[in-house]
Amino acid sequence: MVDLKSGNTVFVQGAAATPVPLLDAMTDFGKENKLKNVTVCHMHTEGNAGYHDASCDGMFRSLSFFMGGNCRKPVAEGRGDAIPIFLSEIPQLFYKKIVKPDIALIQVSPPDDHGYCSLGTSVDCVRAGIIHSDIIIALVNKQMPRTFGDGIIHISHVDYAIKTDVPLPSHGGKPPSSVESKIGELIANNLVSDGATLQMGIGNIPDAVLTALKNHKDLGIHSEMFADGVVDLVANGCITNNKKTMHQGHIVGSFLIGTQKLYDFVDNNPFIEMLRVDYVNSTRIIAQQPRMTAINSAIEVDLTGQVNADSIGTRMYSGFGGQVDFIRGSAESLDGLGKPIIALPSVTNKNQSKITPILKPGAGVVTTRAHVHYVRLKYNYWLKGNKCICSHRQLPLIA
Repeated sequence: MVDLKSGNTVFVQGAAATPVPLLDAMTDFGKENKLKNVTVCHMHTEGNAGYHDASCDGMFRSLSFFMGGNCRKPVAEGRGDAIPIFLSEIPQLFYKKIVKPDIALIQVSPPDDHGYCSLGTSVDCVRAGIIHSDIIIALVNKQMPRTFGDGIIHISHVDYAIKTDVPLPSHGGKPPSSVESKIGELIANNLVSDGATLQMGIGNIPDAVLTALKNHKDLGIHSEMFADGVVDLVANGCITNNKKTMHQGHIVGSFLIGTQKLYDFVDNNPFIEMLRVDYVNSTRIIAQQPRMTAINSAIEVDLTGQVNADSIGTRMYSGFGGQVDFIRGSAESLDGLGKPIIALPSVTNKNQSKITPILKPGAGVVTTRAHVHYVRLKYNYWLKGNKCICSHRQLPLIA
């Protein structure tokens, strides 16, 4: 970290590719050299993130494009920042030089015979970040999957490389609750058609939908991220991508995080294409997918259909992510068969309603009432436009 100086901006690769050892080294270097005002920008990093600690206040300041759990406290306490931005537009921060990194910290697979490494599990905004960084520092990890698509970087472009052999951060493997399973079944049985192209947001409910799709045929995946549930559907022959008109025969993603089962599945697998997020999440591209079905979750929804997915009242929780990109892209589906779906339990773990007359004071509207077509709850109810539909009866939304 000898090139790190006070006032620098550091870009960090995220999700399963978060280079945790490099972040630990950066934090130690900053403390030893009493650095000041270093901005650390990223999209959903994993790990403890020591640079977020209160003892580093004034030394490091986090700038999140999408907040993970390790960023919520510093942002709530005013020691970190978050930019409300569509996932598809994050690369524009670099292209327009709104964010100009001095150093990029990334994690890659070892170079192949031609000297090319792979960004592996996280392509998303990383290519935009590294081509606009002055210095690239890479953790070269034997356990990083090699993926196909946009995530290729030649080892000669890396200024400093550190070899390692450690497991990637993992998530999932936990079975869905009975409520989540019921919602998954309702979506799978009522709203997902054979031959549909799927996008699944982050969370247990999108995973529960995948679990309930084992009798479907010729499904496709075009999603900013995906997790373990995809692996079994591919093994069962449910996901073929044969009906897709673009990237036919391929799963398209931009980043992923799951268990070792998922990482083994994507490693050196030509069935998987990991592409930059401004392409994957472009509404123009999404709208061209056949029967595009976008499944996302929310924190709360009001009775007019406004969706809060990034805050609990005034407290920031996550970010816009790709929800609006896919909700709008599926609504604009060129074949007229797209389905933008918001799925959530009707109550919280504390038995407080998540369907409310108005959103909590200060809560942000991520998806507007005009974007929403379906809101799927535990029971056989969903919202469509301004109607609440139960089985074959339509009721006013206020009921």
